[in-house]
Amino acid sequence: MAGAAQATEDYVSTINSVLAPSRRPGHTVLDLFAGCGGLSLGFESAGFRSAWMESDGKCCETYNANLQGRCERLVITPSTEIPEADVVAGGPPCQPFSASGRQAGDADSRNGFPSFVSAVERSRPRMWMFENVRGMLYRNRGYLESVLGRLGRLGHVVDCRVLNAADYGVPQNRLRVIAAGHDGSFEFPEPAGRATTAGEAMGDTARLHRRDSKFLTPGMDRYVAEYEKKSQIVTPRDLHMDKPARTVTCRNLAGATSDMHRVRLPDGRRRRLTAREGARLQSFPDWFEFAGTETEAFYHIGNAVPPMLARALAASIGRYLGGG
Repeated sequence: MAGAAQATEDYVSTINSVLAPSRRPGHTVLDLFAGCGGLSLGFESAGFRSAWMESDGKCCETYNANLQGRCERLVITPSTEIPEADVVAGGPPCQPFSASGRQAGDADSRNGFPSFVSAVERSRPRMWMFENVRGMLYRNRGYLESVLGRLGRLGHVVDCRVLNAADYGVPQNRLRVIAAGHDGSFEFPEPAGRATTAGEAMGDTARLHRRDSKFLTPGMDRYVAEYEKKSQIVTPRDLHMDKPARTVTCRNLAGATSDMHRVRLPDGRRRRLTAREGARLQSFPDWFEFAGTETEAFYHIGNAVPPMLARALAASIGRYLGGG
């Protein structure tokens, strides 16, 4: 037990300190889909100065309460003034490409890639980078290739990899497509080492509950059991403390669904996660506060780029760009 407590203390200390914004910012980065600031936080902690754009007001409120850069509530259009930046980065909305959705791709009104490509064309950064779901490699692979082709014609060498956030200090298996445009000398970050488990991230409190804890009802337990039986799931999808968590999404944090993240208590009851526990699994530091209701916080957390993955990418980009 003492060892587990120390592992949690080490993890919390790491994310609280490593992700603190740098006091000596250098290169500039423009994030076109800032959300609540996960990608932004990683870049700022790696020494970048930030400029950010986001259409959701509560996301901007969260961003502006925690980060050095300012988040502008703005929908990107052909007439939007795009500032110059060393790096244009972002995580365009993943819903058009997620395997859990309709995968309508370019036909989905939420598709943000036309805005991303347009901004790169107008900003002419030294490098660009975007993150999205692995589902882009399946039904929408042709669309992904067309986006990369258009970006490549701007003069960049295009790299596309699938990275697992668990390899970079995030206590969660989260496979994401990371694409980058550069002059040919950029190197993706190497895995950081042993993965952090959900138990190490959440600590002993994961097995406890508070007065306001939300428990699964007997009806919900039956619903989950039926879903797992039909899906031929052998191991129940409760949170297993000895391994990284399943991918955290806004849906499985906020929604009372068959696939929700939940903790099984010693007495057999199962409870839903709190927003702070979800944030820990995404590698947000404890000092990072989320604006709005609990449901809004769940959506902000689930849609974010995990800050520790963002920091690993930002550190590699910083080395590529050279001293600031």
